[in-house]
Amino acid sequence: MALVSAFLEILQKPTIGDVVTELMVFMAPIWVAVLVGVLVGWAWKPKWVNLKVESLDSNKSAMMGFPQFSASIPSFTSLKRQIPACVSWVPDFSSVEKESSSSPYLDCSSSKMETEKSNVVNENDLKHFYNLVEEKDGGPTWIHMMDKSATDMSYQAWRRDPETGPPQYRSRTIYEDATPEMLRDFFWDDEFRLKWDDMQLHAETLEECPTTGTMVVRWIRKFPFFCSDREYIIGRRIWESGSTYYCITKGVPCSSVPRQSKPRRVDLYYSCWCIRPAESKRDGRMTACEVLFFHHEDMGIPWEIAKLGVRQGMWMAVKKIVSGLRAYQKHLASGAPLSHSAVMAQVNAKFNPDSLETLESTSAASVTESLVSTDESKPSRRGFSKVLVLGGALALACTFDRGLLTKAVIFGVARKFARTGQRL
Repeated sequence: MALVSAFLEILQKPTIGDVVTELMVFMAPIWVAVLVGVLVGWAWKPKWVNLKVESLDSNKSAMMGFPQFSASIPSFTSLKRQIPACVSWVPDFSSVEKESSSSPYLDCSSSKMETEKSNVVNENDLKHFYNLVEEKDGGPTWIHMMDKSATDMSYQAWRRDPETGPPQYRSRTIYEDATPEMLRDFFWDDEFRLKWDDMQLHAETLEECPTTGTMVVRWIRKFPFFCSDREYIIGRRIWESGSTYYCITKGVPCSSVPRQSKPRRVDLYYSCWCIRPAESKRDGRMTACEVLFFHHEDMGIPWEIAKLGVRQGMWMAVKKIVSGLRAYQKHLASGAPLSHSAVMAQVNAKFNPDSLETLESTSAASVTESLVSTDESKPSRRGFSKVLVLGGALALACTFDRGLLTKAVIFGVARKFARTGQRL
C-alpha cells in the first residue's frame, strides 16, 4: 500500500515535468537493482551451465560461413547467436586432431604429420585474408568509426555487422620510423607482449613447424571483474609477397588442452595483419609502415555491449600498442636477442598474389554449392528456433502466477527473440 500511495502522490503533481522527474527518481533504485542483479548473475552463473552443453559434442556438423571457423550444432545456431553470453557453446571443428608426439612442438620431419597439420592455417585462409585486404570479399559495407593521429602515427578504424556472427573491425595504422620486419616480429613476440599488454596473463607455444613457420599457441587474457578470464587456442602463420607480410591468426581446436569452466575458452577468433612499407607523412620517404588489421571474435559477451566497449577503449588500446612498439625497438637496439616466437615469425612462405586468383576460380563452384545448401537448411532452423522460444515462454508464463503483467512481459520478450531468429 505504501508504494501505491507514493505512486498516487507523484501523479498529483501540478505539472507534467514534476511527474516525470518524480517517476524517474522513484524508478531509479529499481533499475539499479536490476542492473546489479544481471551483472552478479552473469559473473556467478552456476558451473552446470557450461558443463551441460559439453554433452552435445557427439552431435556435430559443419557450419557454413568463413572457411576458417569451426562447426556448431545446426539446430541451435539461431539461439546461440541470440544469447551468446548465457551459455558457453562448444563448437566443433571440421578436422580431427591427432595426439602430438612426445615433443611439445610439431615435428615436420614426417610428411604424414605435416599433412595432418596443414589445415591449421592454410592457403584458403590466405585467400580469404587477401580478399579482405583488397576489399573483394563481398561482405557488408564498412562503417567509419575513428580517424585520429599522433606525432609518430595515424589511425583509422571501421566496423561492419554481418548477418551472422559478431561485429567485424578493420583498421589502418601508419607507424613512422618502423619497418615491416620490425612490426612482424613485434606482433608475433609473445614473450615481449607480456611486458606491454596488461591484458595478457599467459602465453605458451603448444606446437610449431620450423619448415612452414606454423604455430599453435595458448593465450589467457584478462577480462573485467564481472567476466571470467578468456582462453585462446590460436593457430598462426605468415606469408610473404615482396616486402608485404600477411600475418594470419585464428582460433583452432586442440585436444591436448582440456576445456575448463575458467578461464572460458573463445573458439570464434580471427585476427590478421597485412604489413607493408608506406610513405612517411613527414617527408614522403619510405620510412613508415602501414598495418591493415582485421579482427573479430565471440567473447561470450552480448555484441551490443562489446561494440560499446570497443568504441570506448579503441584509441587507448592503439596508444598502448604504439608505446609497446617503441619499447620493443629500444629493447632490440640494446642488443637483446630475439625471442623464440620472434624467430619463428621470420619463417615465412612466399607466394604470388596472381596465384590466388587461379585458386579462387577453381573453388568458386564448390562455394556456390555450399551457399545453396546453407540457404535450403535455414527455414528448418528458423522454425525450430521460433517454436522452442515460444514454447519455453508458454511454460514459463504458466509457472508464474503473478497476473497478466508478468505473462505479457514474458511473451513480449519471447516474440522479440523469435523475430530475431527469423532474421538470422
